[in-house]
Amino acid sequence: MKNSPRKILHIITQLQLGGAQQNTLYTTANTDKKKFHSLIAAGKGGILDARAADLEIIHISSLRRKINPIKDALALYQLYLTIKSQKPDIVHTHSSKAGILGRLAAGFCKVPTIIHTFHGFGFNDRQNFIKKRIFVFLERICAKLTDILIFVSKSNMETAKDLKIGDLTRYKLIRSGIALDKYPAKINISDKKEKLKLPLNGKIIVSIGNLKPQKNPEDFIKLAKKTISKRTDTYFVFVGGGKKLEKIKETLARENLCEYCRFIGWRKDAAEILKIADIFILTSLWEGLPRSLVEALKSGLPCLCYNTDGVSDILKSEKNGYLIKQGDIENMYNKLMLLLEDDNLRRNMAIEAEKTELEDFDINHMVKQLETLYSEEMQKAN
Repeated sequence: MKNSPRKILHIITQLQLGGAQQNTLYTTANTDKKKFHSLIAAGKGGILDARAADLEIIHISSLRRKINPIKDALALYQLYLTIKSQKPDIVHTHSSKAGILGRLAAGFCKVPTIIHTFHGFGFNDRQNFIKKRIFVFLERICAKLTDILIFVSKSNMETAKDLKIGDLTRYKLIRSGIALDKYPAKINISDKKEKLKLPLNGKIIVSIGNLKPQKNPEDFIKLAKKTISKRTDTYFVFVGGGKKLEKIKETLARENLCEYCRFIGWRKDAAEILKIADIFILTSLWEGLPRSLVEALKSGLPCLCYNTDGVSDILKSEKNGYLIKQGDIENMYNKLMLLLEDDNLRRNMAIEAEKTELEDFDINHMVKQLETLYSEEMQKAN
């Protein structure tokens, strides 16, 4: 029927904890049901599968994060069959592997409109040169099949431009959204610190992220160890889980850091933990634009971050925090000590952090932008 909702099929590798996954779930749940029928195709076994229970999910059994030529070929075929049977008006892919396989399958099926969001890249400068070139080559091929390439950061957009990935006229900047109204959280700070067994007068330094090589928790630990040796009133808290969690806890125990450096796994109260913090740290080696940084700035925290990809879009060094060269622990330590020892500097940076323009990062604004984009692209396809 002419006025029936248009079908949007989102394809993502797995529903693990992460910005791409959470944004995809929120978009699927909150796009206008009168205009759009949204569903998701994803590999099984993601930690957010339970959160998607009320949504329409098609599980692609062979779609997994790790590269496996046989399973990847089977996943491509399964995606092809899914798209053929669903007949979506738009296929919107997310994440690196699903972005490549999903767009190839959608191209084979001649889907009217294909959209891809780069929530960061599947390649980076720390990869083997040949592996990186293969990823870039595949992205160039898939970009030819793609009607709109969405980026969450200006930095990623510039990288794609430099690498000749896609036509510039197809580029679109849509920020990764968060529920800004949750930040800063309204809590009793002393009660929260007591529950987390943190001293009321201690200085709390927080980071949030998945314990993957990308997030580089090892440098967070190095910074904590160096700082704690000088100031025993500092407490480092890393919110986030992953396969590395138990090994990291063993390392902390072995080095007698457990009291002052804590990795507490995934938590539903991250907004409240940011509220009790004094400083936010990010040691990521590659990113799109980290949602945790947006959350920290909205919470009014001075931020110390490696100068990675989209971080510089919103973090202005010497104003709402400091941008540090990747791997420069010594400089990060010096800037952290400066913030810890100068209360006026820390307070002024906190004020500037809270004033950071973040309206484009509101999750409902993100959904509205996507709805407008979907409508425009479907009109072109008709």
